[in-house]
Amino acid sequence: VQLQASGGGLVQAGGSLRLSCAASGRTNSMVLIAWFRQAPGKEREFVTFIRWSGGSTYYADSVKGRFTISRDNAKNTVYLQMNTLEPEDTAVYYCAAATVRIAGTSYYLRPGAYNYWGQGTLVTVSS
Repeated sequence: VQLQASGGGLVQAGGSLRLSCAASGRTNSMVLIAWFRQAPGKEREFVTFIRWSGGSTYYADSVKGRFTISRDNAKNTVYLQMNTLEPEDTAVYYCAAATVRIAGTSYYLRPGAYNYWGQGTLVTVSS
């Protein structure tokens, strides 16, 4: 599986951006796709995931109500709509795919659950 993230940029606080993650290769092996982010000097942080089959979603508390993840299976693409952006959202955003199916949610909150990663796209929110 190959993942290509795009859509990052510079936006003022309160603004919006939409990130895209295009998947190719053995996409039928994907169980879910997630977005993580990493700010300078901080550890990679879970943001949200969407199950490839079924489309159920899960969000970190820090983005709940502001970010929305969606998918277009026909295009093998996952989107992250980010609204009401805050300076604290500034980070490199990575999409990642997991191919192991585990019951529950907590397993997928860790970067180690994902075996494929995109290259990252930088989001900068100015105050």
